[in-house]
Amino acid sequence: MSYDPPLSGVTVLDLTCGPMTAVGRLLADLGAGVTQVRLSGVTGADTVGPHIDGVPVATMIDRHGIPTADVDASTRTGAAQWAALLADADILIENTRPGSAAETALAVHDIRAAHPTLVILSISDFGRDTDYSTWQATTPVLHALTSELSRSGIPGRVPLVPPAPQLPYHVAAAQAAVMTVSVLLDRMRSGEGDLIDFSILDGAMQTLDPPFGTAGTASAGVPISEQRRNWDAERQRYPIVACKDGHVRICLLAKRQWRGMFEWMGRPEEFADPRYDSLRERFASPTLLAAVGRFCADKTRAELESEGQRHGVPTAAVLTLAETLGTQQVKERGFFRDTELAPGLNAPVPVGITEVDGHRASALDAPAGVVSGFTGAPTLADRTRRETGLPLDGIRVIDLGVIVVGSDTGRLFGDLGADVVKIENSAFPDGLRGNLATMTQGFAAGHRNKRSIGIDLRSAEGRALAHRLVAASDVVLTNFKPGVAETLGMDYRTLRAVNPGIVVVDSSAFGPTGPWAKRLGYGPLVRAAAGFTDLWVYPGDANPSPSLRSPQDTFCDTVTVYPDHVCARVGALAALTLLLRRERTATGGSVSVAQSEVMLSHLAAEIAAEVLVRRGHSASDDPAHDAPWGLFPAAGEDNWLAVTVRNDVDWSALCKAIDRADLAADPALANRAGRDRDRARVDAAVAAWTSRHDATAAMDLLQRAGVPAGAAFHAAEVPAWDYYVQRRAFREELHPYSREPFVMENVQIHSERIADPPLGQAPLLGEQTREIAAELLHLGDAEIDDLLARGVLEGPVL
Repeated sequence: MSYDPPLSGVTVLDLTCGPMTAVGRLLADLGAGVTQVRLSGVTGADTVGPHIDGVPVATMIDRHGIPTADVDASTRTGAAQWAALLADADILIENTRPGSAAETALAVHDIRAAHPTLVILSISDFGRDTDYSTWQATTPVLHALTSELSRSGIPGRVPLVPPAPQLPYHVAAAQAAVMTVSVLLDRMRSGEGDLIDFSILDGAMQTLDPPFGTAGTASAGVPISEQRRNWDAERQRYPIVACKDGHVRICLLAKRQWRGMFEWMGRPEEFADPRYDSLRERFASPTLLAAVGRFCADKTRAELESEGQRHGVPTAAVLTLAETLGTQQVKERGFFRDTELAPGLNAPVPVGITEVDGHRASALDAPAGVVSGFTGAPTLADRTRRETGLPLDGIRVIDLGVIVVGSDTGRLFGDLGADVVKIENSAFPDGLRGNLATMTQGFAAGHRNKRSIGIDLRSAEGRALAHRLVAASDVVLTNFKPGVAETLGMDYRTLRAVNPGIVVVDSSAFGPTGPWAKRLGYGPLVRAAAGFTDLWVYPGDANPSPSLRSPQDTFCDTVTVYPDHVCARVGALAALTLLLRRERTATGGSVSVAQSEVMLSHLAAEIAAEVLVRRGHSASDDPAHDAPWGLFPAAGEDNWLAVTVRNDVDWSALCKAIDRADLAADPALANRAGRDRDRARVDAAVAAWTSRHDATAAMDLLQRAGVPAGAAFHAAEVPAWDYYVQRRAFREELHPYSREPFVMENVQIHSERIADPPLGQAPLLGEQTREIAAELLHLGDAEIDDLLARGVLEGPVL
């Protein structure tokens, strides 16, 4: 079957610089014709390293294979060239700094007026519609203001910035791409474009590890917003235990997983009491984790992985990044390919983070020939729309997703206006549900704007009913354990026979092929197998030898939910592009997302740089970061402030803001190299100042001075911060099946045309069974009653 890139025919003008060039890369890999436009007086020159032989590796990966157009619109010829580019474009991406001369010169509102069908993605650190528009961000600042740092690191020590230097930007890029393509899909029906005001901070907050989003099963019903760095509890969630040749991470969340561990350990009498079936009881045990550690101590990682899987206990070796890249899984999947990033500079780079119709969706594999642009929406043109002001109004999604990545993918569609129907069954409920008659914050956040129908997919009648729903739908979302979708008749091969236009998304830990394809996988186990856990340690704790690696009590990625939320965006993005393709082909398609590969893509530049250095190329002599750069203590207990200096201008502004003219005048600190050599003295001076100030007040002062800074908020503090208030980022909901109100995310797209998300509340299992059976399956009351009585359909447990 030949591969038809889903965004073929879509033309993108990309004026961005810096880390948000990642948006253009995502669209190019899905087939869009992306052109890097260097518009005189507008486009910045920021690049992203590591720098090898003077080449900025991250920037070159994002720009690989993308043509460049240099335009000077101040000349007659250049103005005509710019006008012609805009006239032919579908999407324009820009990231001029708010308040800058570049922003004025570009004049996106004038472009919007002159080209009303153009979808404009306007990116900035803090958005353009609040009092914070001129604030500036860096990676530590974004991590601080999203509350990620309140959950990263060991209590009593400085919060730990996660690995992957551009991680907040990578996850935000996925969010930005979803919003842009959803608006483009709507344009195919409405003929109208839009201007999206995208904040990197919003994207990072919602997509990395959202404080009021869907929490994993390991939270034991405790919302992330109420979690602090409780080291004992965190090590119980997905315990990392030492073994003969390193460490393994184990999942003991479900009752069946604990029972498997109990049998594997030889049924120790100490833990035979049925109370250990309870997750809370296991968390509270002062001896269980130590017993598991003793059991694993004399076994190798490979032995534990194999036996753990055999006993139904998800187990993964904690691998170094180098070990991960050497695994058969990575090699057989062909995720990396040597590519010439610059003359004489060949390095392995990812070959796309999604598979579409069984093919890597990558510009590296783009077929010859370009599909011409297309307009109109023959498939969606006649759909009844509710006129909600939402881009996916009129699209129907069948949601079979579970836990975090499953819930979030469907929730994105629902928030953007799609009719999302969640198929469930009480014999195998979504692990996020807990008690079927009540509602948790995590489930409410992840399954709002959905309807639920209870269907027993194990029965032939149930599968037939599900197929009738698929026949009347556009998208099916799955993230089952490998092989389950096929068993239930809900895989793409089966469903395309039911509905040739259906788009099916499958998300799994390691992808549909390779020796790890059928492994049980959860986010923390994927992080361990992908090399992330080994990197998520304090500097000095890491050791390249697996047998001498960090003691288990220093691994610091215990509580975060990454990469589930960003993988949900990747799956949703690919699905939306296939809906666009369907408008010119009338056929659907399939999407596969491997969570491990999404994570490795976030380390792509570092992986390439390390390989290049091993091959004899030269790394830059410049330090990775200027000084100061990191977290500093603020007044009060466990309060911290991210302070980052990028250049000499920032350094001068910092010295003035903290009243240290002596530092500004010191010639030894006059440049980046000097400040790096004297980093300890610089850090001590900054800490002496920050420790006397409230974190939020100090952040305000430094940002007004032009220094990127951010208070390390605890999750519960996030919704009240004035920036998020102005961005309408959160809302409070009193759910009928909960005693306490829930705080959850609100606005997804800030634009001229798109409305805020609907207020539909997350359903109980089967809460809309009768409604959906009548409306979509066209069943009468007597038929519904019979199916309910026989258990083929299920209603809510009240």
